Amino acid sequence: MKKKSNLSVLLGAAFLMATSAIGPGFLTQTTVFTQTLAASFGFVILVSILIDIGAQLNIWRIIAISEKRAQDIANDVLPGLGYFLAILIVLGGLAFNIGNIAGAGLGTNVLFGISPEMGALFSGIVAVGIFLVKEAGRLMDKFAQILGLLMIILTVYVMFTANPPVGEAVTKTFAPDTIDFLAIITLVGGTVGGYITFAGGHRLLEAGITGKQALPEITKSSVSAIGIASIMRIFLFLAALGIVSQGLQLDPSNPPASVFQLAAGDIGYKMFGIVMWSAAVSSVVGAAYTSVSFIRTFSPLLEKYHKWLIVGFITVSTLVFVIVGKPVAILILVGALNGLILPIALGVMLIAAHKTKIVGDYKHPIWMTIFGGLIVVAMSYMGVYSLIKGIPQLFS
Repeated sequence: MKKKSNLSVLLGAAFLMATSAIGPGFLTQTTVFTQTLAASFGFVILVSILIDIGAQLNIWRIIAISEKRAQDIANDVLPGLGYFLAILIVLGGLAFNIGNIAGAGLGTNVLFGISPEMGALFSGIVAVGIFLVKEAGRLMDKFAQILGLLMIILTVYVMFTANPPVGEAVTKTFAPDTIDFLAIITLVGGTVGGYITFAGGHRLLEAGITGKQALPEITKSSVSAIGIASIMRIFLFLAALGIVSQGLQLDPSNPPASVFQLAAGDIGYKMFGIVMWSAAVSSVVGAAYTSVSFIRTFSPLLEKYHKWLIVGFITVSTLVFVIVGKPVAILILVGALNGLILPIALGVMLIAAHKTKIVGDYKHPIWMTIFGGLIVVAMSYMGVYSLIKGIPQLFS
């Protein structure tokens, strides 16, 4: 029974991380980059998957071995660093949650014709409802699994109707016409940037799946999480490629919606509504849970009332969208900051991996440290680049 329970949590953690990654931005980025890079976008996906796995393997492993959340590990590495990391995560999570709520409103608008604001309110209530039940963790796991599978199934159907040139996609994945580094960084940031990579790691910690004996399971779960998000990315890429290769034009105001509509007509458009809502609302749940997990250990009071903090987090995100609309300026600035969270967090974890007071007698594999270090350097460079580009846009 215990093994079955562990399997459910491991699968739930994988889907929680994956569905946190698959949000409105994920759908739009994938479609837009396919439009600009065509079959060569396959190479970008391949490289980003390798980087995602390197980052996630390191982070989940150290969380499990230390049996501490990322912010507490950071404070052990350097006092105060955990608070800084928590502020970055919560700010980024809140800003992107406003975008997720907006996406949920768009999904309900496509499905039922109601205003995005009314749809956002409905979606916020659904997300809040998950955390008000007694078995919130288990319900969150099931919710992520069901919506994750639903998104993949509908996207696979649209991919087949779009009739993509699979052979060309495979060829260009290994021999691209162009290499777009900014696209790689954008995809990595959208998959394991900000709060996303910690969603599953903190969920496993909460469920008590930790220590050396759990490492094989944790490794499988962390790679599965990247696999689920990547499968969705590949299917959406092929669907968009099928449409683009036919010379059809995507609607610039909503590129992913036009892929579904051009591939499968009005039914495809309704399917997009389901995929968009599922992607958005599952990301709302993941962002709220993970962001609050970064502050709940700072005081017994925050720990005691962490469920209500999650409810408040979702409520604030929803109300900001309903009252103000999508705050583009905030999203640009925090989006730029989010690019810096992964290298900071991963860098801290790599240092922690070699401190006996944090990991005891555990020996972190050298290849993981080198792989992680290369990711920190590459993402730091691109994070600073995006920050420099993002701030001028804020005031333009």
